[in-house]
Amino acid sequence: MKQDNKGHNTGYLTLANGQVFAGTLHGALQDAYGEVVFHTGMTGYQEVMTDPSFAGQIVTFTYPLIGNYGINEWDYEALAPALKGMVVSELCEAPSHYRSSSSLGQIAEHFGFPILAGVDTRSITKLVRTHGTIYGIIADRPLSVEEVAAYQEGHEQTRKTLVASVSPQKMETYPGQGEHVVLVDLGAKRSILQSLLESGCKVTVVPFNTTYAQIQALSPDGIVFSNGPGDPADLLPYCAEWRKAAESYPTLGICLGHQLVALMFNGKTEKLSYGHRGSNHPVKDLITGKVYMTSQNHGYVVKEESIDKRVLAVTYRNVNDKSVEGLRHLHLPIMSVQFHPEAHPGPDDTSHIFHQFIQEMRTVGAKHYA
Repeated sequence: MKQDNKGHNTGYLTLANGQVFAGTLHGALQDAYGEVVFHTGMTGYQEVMTDPSFAGQIVTFTYPLIGNYGINEWDYEALAPALKGMVVSELCEAPSHYRSSSSLGQIAEHFGFPILAGVDTRSITKLVRTHGTIYGIIADRPLSVEEVAAYQEGHEQTRKTLVASVSPQKMETYPGQGEHVVLVDLGAKRSILQSLLESGCKVTVVPFNTTYAQIQALSPDGIVFSNGPGDPADLLPYCAEWRKAAESYPTLGICLGHQLVALMFNGKTEKLSYGHRGSNHPVKDLITGKVYMTSQNHGYVVKEESIDKRVLAVTYRNVNDKSVEGLRHLHLPIMSVQFHPEAHPGPDDTSHIFHQFIQEMRTVGAKHYA
């Protein structure tokens, strides 16, 4: 195995189209296969690293220097990363921040995923933007197209069970004095839970396959369907149960949860050419006309032409590509957003979404007890 003048092993990212990018390996020295995506945020690599929505993916960072403020104990979005690997232009090995407890390379080694550094990430990003979905492997040698194809065939079933791999196995309740929210965890970021708790809510986190009867037994005031990885269409078998729950309680869908709200009411989703992943995506509120900068991480969107306009209304739209960024049920207290109102990383311009949801629960509760 070749090494550079600092003693780092030479590594390679081989794409499914045969293109190879060479760099130096950091973190865990093991092969990593996944969909190659790019993230445009200037900060937030720790949150990206631990966001379950990146399960099964190799994340390329467009910002040239990654790791400069290290890793701390507060910014984890999950207990462990679900991504397969990272690709960066320059990896900082000597971070500087008063909260830093380790470097990104050290934590990648601890959690068992590789980082390929010293790579022309701009070229990779342009490739993904041009060709759309593309898979690749980080390894200590260049691989053939046939080897990449063999990996892809072997991982097809894994792709369909990504949500199951990041959703919890059992319920857990977090105390609060306010409304009781059931958080259906499809791969939820910790920041969603934290935002609800900071608003005073009592929160019960439940596995993705929790039934309507089980949710009903918890006597919630509202339900949140979280973000998560993979193709929303793979979760269609669960949508009938989820629809019963959504029609019974005030409901908020976030990211994957937003796409599932559309599927619950007979809409359809489709894959974007290269996804929205970053902290700088402009979204327009169609009621007020106000534009918000939002944090996003998704590869699928709701097909607008599939929406039954007698049931759901589009509330937010992406300024760049005009895709659907929000929905509201016309007759029930159900709303959803494609972006992340909890941010982390990213601007918290849309944190009012949680306040709206809490107000919906209070309004419905007041009617119920009147």
